[in-house]
Amino acid sequence: MSQRIYFVASKTEDAQAALTLARERFGETPLDEANVIVAFGGDGFMLQTLHRHNARCLPVYGMKLGTVGFLMNQYRMDDLDQRIARAQPTTLRPLMMEVQTESGSTVAATAFNEVSLLRQTKQAAHVRVSLNGIVKLEELVCDGILLSSPAGSTAYNLSAHGPILPLGSNVLALTPISPFRPRRWRGAILPSATQVRFEVLDHYKRPVSATADSYEVRDIVEVTIFESQEKTVSLLFDPEHNLEDRILNEQFEI
Repeated sequence: MSQRIYFVASKTEDAQAALTLARERFGETPLDEANVIVAFGGDGFMLQTLHRHNARCLPVYGMKLGTVGFLMNQYRMDDLDQRIARAQPTTLRPLMMEVQTESGSTVAATAFNEVSLLRQTKQAAHVRVSLNGIVKLEELVCDGILLSSPAGSTAYNLSAHGPILPLGSNVLALTPISPFRPRRWRGAILPSATQVRFEVLDHYKRPVSATADSYEVRDIVEVTIFESQEKTVSLLFDPEHNLEDRILNEQFEI
């Protein structure tokens, strides 16, 4: 094969079988010599792969062998080399999360889908929302709130009734999760350059956690989120079924 591929797979039986078959059929290049990563699994495993190998700046071509495959291509082992050569790249910019906790520590994390805040107990969360240093909501009473990238807008954001964002739109979705007050606020679409800050009010009585994709920080006091201007990742998609088409088609699902 002309492509220098490093194969990875989720722990499911089907994905592990595909990994074994791929290595037998095509061999494998060590990670530090590869020019592309092929991932077998679902969207959750794709996010793990992006986080694990982000520093190497290699494009990732996924094949669906999981429950959800929005970020994946169809599984087919034939003509893999040609499929990768023909694949169209989609560049994603991750969200950067900076958290201050009750203990006084500062934690940083990266999210390709969304950063979400969720209440930790039966008590509703009380959150102050600021954009670029200006308070926009003095107190949001809710189960939580999230900030989503366009690539993540069809995931948790959509389940929370947030808008679907086209790739390349240079906007982010700010979506409340089960908001109680103010009752009529349903979120906002923000320019991608916006810095968002969430302050947890009464955090001792009403503890809140923050999650960047699957990385969780508990007992938070304040969270600042912004889109990275330096880090990018590249996903590869078959021309007949690229990510922009999937996001467009998702808006017509009933």
